Amino acid sequence: MLSEDLTQLPQADVIILGELHDSPIHHLNQATAVAAIAPRALVFEMLSPGQVQGLTELDRMDAETLGAALGWAESGWPDFEMYWPIFEAAPDVPLYGAALPRALVRGSVAKGPAESFAEAGGDPARYGLDQPLPEDQQAEREAMQMEAHCDALPAEMLGGMVGAQRLRDAAFADTVLQALEAHGPPVVLITGNGHARTDWGVPWYLSRAAPDVTVYALGQFESAPEEAPPFDGWLVTAPTERDDPCAAFR
Repeated sequence: MLSEDLTQLPQADVIILGELHDSPIHHLNQATAVAAIAPRALVFEMLSPGQVQGLTELDRMDAETLGAALGWAESGWPDFEMYWPIFEAAPDVPLYGAALPRALVRGSVAKGPAESFAEAGGDPARYGLDQPLPEDQQAEREAMQMEAHCDALPAEMLGGMVGAQRLRDAAFADTVLQALEAHGPPVVLITGNGHARTDWGVPWYLSRAAPDVTVYALGQFESAPEEAPPFDGWLVTAPTERDDPCAAFR
């Protein structure tokens, strides 16, 4: 399904709005969708649980104040000005941070997603992290990791990188379910396209852990996919000017 009207997305318990992180257009689209959905809770890949604590008494309609309270400038994500319209679209909605500690994610490359998820207090079996991926999917995802890192990663790291992605997807799904239980539907997740995929991203983990929860996942691209992408709906937007992402590796 090619979704063109962001004010009329299908109803679901959980709506996942994908993005390219550095695209201002994608964040404006997410803000439009959030305003129309009027979610009961808003979950961000970009935030940790600690960052959203203590925001209850904060004036969230002041972008500078909110950005400073979140410590966004030190987070490594693109400029807060890009993400601000999303927060502005839901000023009174409870915020959830889904990000795991970076040290835990880095450690999972060696330990594996199951052990690291358990360290974070989660149940690996509930999300299938205690089981290996099918061989064809593992191979495809390792190849995607190599391409995403400009063919600069040692081959022996690729399996661990895929495991870290699985860990993060399961953590995002777990946070979404916490928000859903606390506030009811709909819950919106703001995340990158890779996490929003229906075949092996957050929607897959939600379907495993809570099969009765309905999910709609939207992807956003800057060029038309050659084949139907693994999303319930998708958009193609104008491209963002950016430097060569592989320059740093060279």
